[in-house]
Amino acid sequence: MMPQYAATSRYVFVYGTLRRGGRNDIARFHPKPEHVADARIAGTLYDLGAYPGAVLGGPSEVFGEIYRIAPELEKQLDELEEVKPDDSGEYIKREVLVESDAGGERLACLVYEIHPDRVRGRSVISGGDWLGAR
Repeated sequence: MMPQYAATSRYVFVYGTLRRGGRNDIARFHPKPEHVADARIAGTLYDLGAYPGAVLGGPSEVFGEIYRIAPELEKQLDELEEVKPDDSGEYIKREVLVESDAGGERLACLVYEIHPDRVRGRSVISGGDWLGAR
């Protein structure tokens, strides 16, 4: 049975361990998210060891997936990504227009961008695909 989404549901773009088959596969969370489409955004993907971090913008692309999520799941993701109200956490939550690979629909998605201080000295994942690089 698919969950019912309230008008307060949002979209999230995931690009690392939250992707299908990843260590933190978003499908394991509750309330269950709804996969919308595969997608890509402008950004650079960095290897942080056990997980990646994306810095938004620039000529490169980061590959990922779009999910529709309930507010309760957004709170869980904020905790997992260590988001802080003053943007001092490991990730900074942004809202970005993301174009889906299926039909080119543009959706306002939450994206967890790595804090810029965390990528100093880290390797770039060429091709922008975390799961493909594994």
